[in-house]
Amino acid sequence: MSNKENKIMDATDIHKTVKRIAYQIYETHFKEKQLVLAGVAYNGVILAKRIQEELEKISQIEVISMEIIVDKKNPINQVVLSKALDICKNKSVVVVDDVLNTGSTLIYAVTHFLSIQLKKFQTAVLVNRNHKNFPIKGDFKGISLSTSVKEHIDVKFGENEGVYLS
Repeated sequence: MSNKENKIMDATDIHKTVKRIAYQIYETHFKEKQLVLAGVAYNGVILAKRIQEELEKISQIEVISMEIIVDKKNPINQVVLSKALDICKNKSVVVVDDVLNTGSTLIYAVTHFLSIQLKKFQTAVLVNRNHKNFPIKGDFKGISLSTSVKEHIDVKFGENEGVYLS
């Protein structure tokens, strides 16, 4: 960690935020029997798993988890799912990522789901920034940060867990 990094959230803050997001998702989807949580590789998958663990503590909803692999440097490349897209048919889907910055990663992940009929489609992010280049929003968000375009948000899970601004 450089001297110019500021810790915005620590591990305790992240845990509380994940729990709150899980409750918000449950409040929206409490009538569902199944819910698909699709985490964007790599931090989005970790965040989705944590949300799933919290949802399983507070609800009877069967959570189906999947991973979305998007080339973040060139998101127009093929999007890959860890499970068949058909498992999402007529279900509610929440795509999860750690940071919503310009929206390019999420918009390309979202377009992959448009080829099938869904019951509901939403997004969940730990950090929402206000630098959108695409018409996408975080339906469930941990924190919203107004930062300069030059600033960078880094989410670390595990050792030195936290959200850092540099």
